[in-house]
Amino acid sequence: MRVDYSIVLLCVGMNRVTRLLSVVLALAGLAGGSAASVAADLAARLSAPPGFFVTTFAEVRAPRQLAAGPDGLVFVGTSGPGKVLALRDTDGDGVADETRTIAKDLDRPAGVAWHQDALYIGEVTRITRIPDLAQHLKAPPAAEIVLAGLPEMRGHAVKYLAFDAEGALYLAVGVPCNICEPHSPQGEILRVAPGETRATSWARGLRNSVGLAFHPQTGDLWFTDNGRDWLGDDLPSCELNRATGPGQHFGYPWRHGLAVQDPEFGARLPAGLEVTPPAFELGAHVAPLGLAFHPGQGLPTGYRNNLFVAEHGSWNRSRKSGYRVVRLVLDKAGEKVIQHEPFLTGWLDGQEAWGTPADVLVLQDGSLLVSDDSAHVIFRVAYRGD
Repeated sequence: MRVDYSIVLLCVGMNRVTRLLSVVLALAGLAGGSAASVAADLAARLSAPPGFFVTTFAEVRAPRQLAAGPDGLVFVGTSGPGKVLALRDTDGDGVADETRTIAKDLDRPAGVAWHQDALYIGEVTRITRIPDLAQHLKAPPAAEIVLAGLPEMRGHAVKYLAFDAEGALYLAVGVPCNICEPHSPQGEILRVAPGETRATSWARGLRNSVGLAFHPQTGDLWFTDNGRDWLGDDLPSCELNRATGPGQHFGYPWRHGLAVQDPEFGARLPAGLEVTPPAFELGAHVAPLGLAFHPGQGLPTGYRNNLFVAEHGSWNRSRKSGYRVVRLVLDKAGEKVIQHEPFLTGWLDGQEAWGTPADVLVLQDGSLLVSDDSAHVIFRVAYRGD
């Protein structure tokens, strides 16, 4: 039996050789199968609540943040290939059948956001924008620099992007370490006001925040933060945070989660510093990345303004955790998490993971797209009822 090595190509770039082997072995029975059949098989391995169905929207090399543009466009940032893509489902069958390269040869352009007919791209050291893109997809205009001079570093370097209701741009800057005292702007969320080319600090005390999302009613900024490593399997928890205004400090490197004092830096907590606790503890080492609020259209009762979080998955744990998308229900005020449950699972097969969810995007029809930067697929989750 001849194995189609397109299966192997789907796995290139995974963090662990074991992930590569697990997918190859699991799909070896598809010998001679097309790349599309392989992606469909991966979608079939995922499980969602009753009434939800998972299919493959597109195959993309190392997709990270997703952004919805006009006329059904979906923009995709990538962490490895250095490209930003535009996808579109032109016939409404839930599968992208148009793909265009918008930019290439970039430095880990993981972050993308659409605002006022321009595509914003987050690289390691800068943020750029491509204006009037929807009208010039075949020949995109030259990119303009929005923000430059961000720290040059390889670890914790990706920049997801988000805009608030006033048109201000937000991005997080990670720290270049597992545990250390960062130097500004490391460990901060930055805000760029409309029309500005400089950033101000919005939140501090963060280790590796990636996903950013604004609550549709309160306007509060909710964001993920990856907890530090090497304190054991169950400490500290990765965080879901809520910033109600500028200037809040979330504890790193002195405090982690709700009540963990860092063994190295905890005693150095500056006098008088008020630490804002996380809105919710997601669990140790689950590595939460992208997140999105769902307005509830097209979904069952109870899904309005629910928050979906992509958990990229653990590496610093004896038994793996994460590798899923979770659903969080907030109270009516939009301030507290009252329910937390798995929504999309199946990436973890025993103690082997064949993929790593990286972002969640809500489309206009109510379906969700989930990027997987290890399996190189963007999945689509749609509700069809019973």
